[in-house]
Amino acid sequence: MNLLVPLKMVPDLVEELTLNEAGTGLDRDALTYKLNEFDDQALEEALELKALHGGTVIVAGLDTPDIDQVFYTAIAKGADRAVKITGQFDPLVDSWTAAAAMAPVVASLEVDLVLAGVQAPDDLYGQLPVLLAGRLGWPHVSVVSGIELDPQARIARCHQEYSGGVMAAMETALPAVLGVQAARKTPRYAPISRIRQVMKEAKLEEVAAAPAADGGRPKVRRLFKPESQGHARMLEGDVTSQIEQLVGLLAERGLLKVRV
Repeated sequence: MNLLVPLKMVPDLVEELTLNEAGTGLDRDALTYKLNEFDDQALEEALELKALHGGTVIVAGLDTPDIDQVFYTAIAKGADRAVKITGQFDPLVDSWTAAAAMAPVVASLEVDLVLAGVQAPDDLYGQLPVLLAGRLGWPHVSVVSGIELDPQARIARCHQEYSGGVMAAMETALPAVLGVQAARKTPRYAPISRIRQVMKEAKLEEVAAAPAADGGRPKVRRLFKPESQGHARMLEGDVTSQIEQLVGLLAERGLLKVRV
């Protein structure tokens, strides 16, 4: 079984985010990047499936800032190959561009299953697995966990989460693309010493991205920071006093229905 995991660098939301002068995006010079946490979950699940069924784990990503470090870390964790897709990519690359660049590479690698992070915090689209599957012509299931493979029957079984905590059991033929929400285990840690060793020994593969037309992605005209419209009122006193204050506030705003 050949498993492929797309990896993407995303802005670290711990840092203060500022808009660029045009107001159309984030100020890239003020950003620091880290691996998308859902991609890390997908990588961990791929490594667990490799341990169960054998095969190889390939990580792939677009040539964006610091992606090499992520590749070396993935290999230190247990990935077998790392493929960097070269080209002129925006650090905040959108899912349409990523899928268009990645699909031909995935198709050339004889992959049985793609495990992609279900979404990324820089756009929250959750569309990379969907768009990638569409370009490959493969079946797709997203927001999944609990993945089980039947290599002989070439079937993947997984759980898909719905609102309200409802879980559905899904089954799909391989090859397929799965949007991973959570791995069966917490993503493993790679020691710095192991990463440094990999940096000396491992070789990153490079594949040039094929030219692709605009896939119809949405255009951002303007972004605005949230503006404060009011303030919170803290209820003081004991529980009885707080209840009385709350009931009074609800009544003042016409939000309290009184039954006679």
